Amino acid sequence: MRLDLDARPQRSTLREILAPVGALIVAILIGGVVIALMGRSTIEAFDVYFVEPLSQSYSLQAIAVKAAPLILIAVGLAFCYRANLWNIGAEGQFIAGGALGGWLGLVTHDGAFQGVLGSWWILPAMMILGALGGLLYAMIPALLRVWLNVSEILSSLMLVYVAQLALDWLVRGPWKDPEGHNLPVSVNLDPEATLPILFDGGSLHLGVLLAPLVAIVAAIVFSKTLFGYQVRLVGSAPKAARFGGFNDRTIAIAAFAISGGLAGLAGVAEVSGRIGQLLPSISPGYGFSAIIVAFLGRLSPVGIFIAGLVLALTFVGGEDAQIAMHLPGDLTLAFQGVLLICVLAADVLARYRLRFTMGARS
Repeated sequence: MRLDLDARPQRSTLREILAPVGALIVAILIGGVVIALMGRSTIEAFDVYFVEPLSQSYSLQAIAVKAAPLILIAVGLAFCYRANLWNIGAEGQFIAGGALGGWLGLVTHDGAFQGVLGSWWILPAMMILGALGGLLYAMIPALLRVWLNVSEILSSLMLVYVAQLALDWLVRGPWKDPEGHNLPVSVNLDPEATLPILFDGGSLHLGVLLAPLVAIVAAIVFSKTLFGYQVRLVGSAPKAARFGGFNDRTIAIAAFAISGGLAGLAGVAEVSGRIGQLLPSISPGYGFSAIIVAFLGRLSPVGIFIAGLVLALTFVGGEDAQIAMHLPGDLTLAFQGVLLICVLAADVLARYRLRFTMGARS
């Protein structure tokens, strides 16, 4: 007996919408079984993970703050994935953007280099540098793919570790705060180099507004522009795209540039918003979690926006579960991994039928 996959003759919109919802439900059920095996109450865990964070103002703000980088990165990844390019290194591009944008905040510390212009330009310049840092870092796997046909999966993934180690060295060395009691941290960024808080006493900062703005712009690009059509065509029918005169190399570079730029923008927004300084690690894994967000959102900007909020809820709920139920923090990462597997499996079932046949494979 063997298992075959037969393509469905027609793609159902309802099936495409319900697939990620079903994947989320299955992942939650699997997570509940794991928690039960650990000797904890699954009902209590569900309440702590998914209900309590939605009932508190502080938790809702924390969800928005954590969702913003996930959405920014995932929207950028959607450009690559729709073009059939597998950028797995958004985590490194996030770090590169945070480091380059944060560098400007460090060199302008205590009024340095402000001159007659004042300080109004620092924060916008940091945002630009952050996006540029992520873009330039994404160009490495992009150009390797276009010029030498090197797998962008491996090159982008390996560059994550280069970025992590480089930032670690910088913060422990040249960028280390000389008055930081020998801790591996930079100086705190000046108020002119930090994103303003939207509500007094809260954690919601101005950078959070970038997420819905970028999602709206991306939705327009995908649905209303020639470039969006080119990205979709190159990904789904590369031969037809070449026959139509579309340059797949140009599309590849542009998709990686957008993806890296948005990841870098998310990185500098995290540094100048939530963290306020540079640390050896500035990401809890946003670049990898954003891959789940992209697929859970069906590579649609609107879907990604919703999926980003859902995954941010698991981050906040996981932190609460560590305190309230003494569950390990890695359980949240494990749940996200299970969720990705469920989403990919749901995609397969939405597009193919399972068929069992007798006899050996020829």
